[in-house]
Amino acid sequence: MTVATKISRVSSIQVAVVAVIVAATAVLSDDNVPIPSDKDQLDQWFSQNVQPLSGRKGTLDPDLVAAEASPKVVKVSQDGSGDFKTITDAINSVPVNNAKRVIIKIAGGVYTEKVTIDRTKDFITLLGDPKNMPNLTYGGTAKQYGTVDSATLITNGNYFVAANIIFSNSAPIPDGRREGAQAVAIRVSGDKSAFYNCVLLGFQDTLCDDRGNHLFKDCTIQGTVDFIFGSGKSLYLNTKLVVVGNVGGVIAAQARESDDDTIGYSFVHCDISGSANGTFLGRAWMSHGRVVYAYTSMSDIITPLGWNINNHPSMAQTVYFGEYQNSGDGANTKGRAPFTKFLSDADAKEFLSLGFIQASEWLLPPPQA
Repeated sequence: MTVATKISRVSSIQVAVVAVIVAATAVLSDDNVPIPSDKDQLDQWFSQNVQPLSGRKGTLDPDLVAAEASPKVVKVSQDGSGDFKTITDAINSVPVNNAKRVIIKIAGGVYTEKVTIDRTKDFITLLGDPKNMPNLTYGGTAKQYGTVDSATLITNGNYFVAANIIFSNSAPIPDGRREGAQAVAIRVSGDKSAFYNCVLLGFQDTLCDDRGNHLFKDCTIQGTVDFIFGSGKSLYLNTKLVVVGNVGGVIAAQARESDDDTIGYSFVHCDISGSANGTFLGRAWMSHGRVVYAYTSMSDIITPLGWNINNHPSMAQTVYFGEYQNSGDGANTKGRAPFTKFLSDADAKEFLSLGFIQASEWLLPPPQA
């Protein structure tokens, strides 16, 4: 082998190595860039790190890339001007084992329906108009259906997206006397699901963040007790948490049961307000529940204790209830429960990136109405 040949081969190897490094960086960059501490920079950060499909085909799940290649659009309107008059009929039109993105555009109005998306129906998008948001509502309760099946919308399919829609459960606020008064607005049981600019309205158990990786961005979630609960692994960005009722609310009841489990809820740049004085940020529902609040504005409705282990002293050793650089009267750490974790920069890092939900594999920008 000549010297020139050796040099050429070395150069080729160097180029190849550089290409691999660049490709790896491209794959991981979405997930590794930390969420900025300045809320005003959040949208710019998000758009830079959640690129459209055209620039992401090498990083996204191949099934998602294939599904997005030729999306189908159907329209729902109660006046008969669309393809369907009900959301239920539109969902029913999606074939079993669906492998193509189906965008269901929903005109404004109140849709009194109880909707379930089967696990065989992936890649469904429900899209409303932000200036005239449709309201999908139903009054199911735990007494009628069981808690998790009382939901107005149940999503079992993966790669689900919702944008610019109100999801509500119209059952009355529990009064402490009626049995089975819990009433869920949404149960999210599919993996890799995103909600943009949605409003979730209920009281006890509003959102069953059941299982899988999920994003909630620019949303509003209203409730009283345990109004975000389940075994999901979810990132909440710039989401308003509104605690209604008179006293003693609980925002999150997360169901992690082992230190080996990576699930949990991360609330970043959120805003906590409402009327329920003495509200807890979270409680110990399962033994290793994991909930973190970072860069979040907390009103004075938050109790000084912050967290509740639900009369299970042993859980003080196993829960992961964390706070990092929050603000507002409710963020005062004086008087916090002794098992509260005040996170260092290193501790918080895991919860302050899109990597928490493995977003580089599946998350796309919000759909346009």
